[in-house]
Amino acid sequence: MLFSLRCLLWVYTLATIAAAQDAIKIMPLGDSITGSPGCWRALLWQSLESANLSSPIDFVGTLPPQGCGFTYDGENEGHGGILATNIVAQNQLPGWLAQTQPDIVMMHLGTNDVWNNRSPDTILDAFSTMVGQMRDSNADMVILVAQIIPMNPSNCPECGARVEALNQAIPAWAAEQTTVESPVTVVDCFTGFNDATDTVDGVHPNDAGNEKMADCWYQPLVDAIDSLS
Repeated sequence: MLFSLRCLLWVYTLATIAAAQDAIKIMPLGDSITGSPGCWRALLWQSLESANLSSPIDFVGTLPPQGCGFTYDGENEGHGGILATNIVAQNQLPGWLAQTQPDIVMMHLGTNDVWNNRSPDTILDAFSTMVGQMRDSNADMVILVAQIIPMNPSNCPECGARVEALNQAIPAWAAEQTTVESPVTVVDCFTGFNDATDTVDGVHPNDAGNEKMADCWYQPLVDAIDSLS
């Protein structure tokens, strides 16, 4: 009887380890909109938990979850104040990828670059470098890149137009970057998002904005999960 119980426990342990190894790893990559606290990720996770996904999932990142009112899988790579151009200049992404080994990266980046008046070409050059680093980490990386939410901070009246210029350039850039082995998919988080009613400060989502961000990511992420299952 004791031997049988030990065998069952051993089988259960092996099954648990196998399930963890088979989970599709998803890295949310961005700035404070993603990580501080980025409660749209919590809402997205909640929706995914209710869905009939084709594979188990595991959100990954070197940063822990922050409080969003309920427990969720909240590891992420959302670094407050960060610029995509600085991530590349400081060669930060390879280390994050090495620690977490994602299969999917969902990237909402460029807000702080826009705020600092980096041009769309400069931002997209940084994105291209990051895509190359993602593929160095995983040749089959599935990459979701957001057309970022609108912004209208009090100290940057030009930022709204700069966001639109970046977002308009992203689809053509993505078409040049995408491959069969490592597709790059554009996720429209801009359309339908109102910086006056969906943010707390013209930049960071409020509760309504978090709902909209969770919604914009949901179907593209489900499709990406299905493509790897």
